[in-house]
Amino acid sequence: MTKKAVLLTGGAGFIGSHTAVALVNAGYEPVILDNFSNSQPAVLNRLEQIVGRALVCERGDVGDSAWVQSVISKHGICAVVHFAGCKAVGESMADPLKYYVNNVAGTISLLKAMQAAGCRLLVFSSSATVYGDPATSPITEDFPIQSANTYGATKVMCEQMLAEMSSSDNRWRAGVLRYFNPVGAHPSGLIGDDPSGVPNNLMPYVTQVAAGQRPMLDIFGDDYETEDGTGVRDYIHVQDLALGHVAAVRTLLEGASSFTVNLGAGHGHSVLEVVRAFEAASGQQIPYQIAPRRPGDVAAYYADPSAAARLLGWHAKHDLNDMCTDAWRWQQYASQNSSKT
Repeated sequence: MTKKAVLLTGGAGFIGSHTAVALVNAGYEPVILDNFSNSQPAVLNRLEQIVGRALVCERGDVGDSAWVQSVISKHGICAVVHFAGCKAVGESMADPLKYYVNNVAGTISLLKAMQAAGCRLLVFSSSATVYGDPATSPITEDFPIQSANTYGATKVMCEQMLAEMSSSDNRWRAGVLRYFNPVGAHPSGLIGDDPSGVPNNLMPYVTQVAAGQRPMLDIFGDDYETEDGTGVRDYIHVQDLALGHVAAVRTLLEGASSFTVNLGAGHGHSVLEVVRAFEAASGQQIPYQIAPRRPGDVAAYYADPSAAARLLGWHAKHDLNDMCTDAWRWQQYASQNSSKT
């Protein structure tokens, strides 16, 4: 390959597929590695429609360290973006071993493969869950790490591993990206969030209510100290998030030391704001009912993304209307096609 090849573990998933497109547009050659345990091979055809050519995909598991090493060597990979892993908070509490195996042991396996292949640049998909339930917002990267669930604990462990790898050997350099709430879809409508089972997050649940797949949205609490009483969260368009990964890859390839940054919009929207915006974007009514607060929920939770602007030259550009419009376009496409991505 003449272009710089970047390996995307879990690259057929929601954020990985959008990042693959963004890398192509930026002049890189993404190599997707996925076992399709939480994604569909049909996404590869849709990616081809978007970028105008087939993308390289290696089907297998990140836990097979020897095989991953061979993939890295075969394609001359210069950097890895690590998306592969499990991400449902509730499931992590019910089945913690699954999360330690997939998220922690899987990352160890990947690091062994990278070291053996001589590739030591990694962009790591982390999460704002590592902050637990902070008392105030905006949240900066130096807030205490206090994960409140198993999923978050696995991200904390992986971040710690990467920090120790970088300290022990300066050839290892990692960009840790702490996501807030990724939503939206590619503007083509061909790829987007396709959660299995009942969605754990607000936006995909709202889209399914709008599409008639679910009867009603439960809003957990309307008595918070926010403008309309419902919880406020930081939503980031997946297109912006994908560009954050491209910026992180570029920054590492240019010689930057390891870094950790928040990727968020830097402000929040309430649940009712999201509902009203989605109704406007879709032309559909979103029935809802107020339910009791959930334990551990906080009134407002949003990022200070200034470190990402300073270190990566990155900031979120899409607004809530863009997020809702693109998510609805994807939902309509997915509803009309039996082989969803």
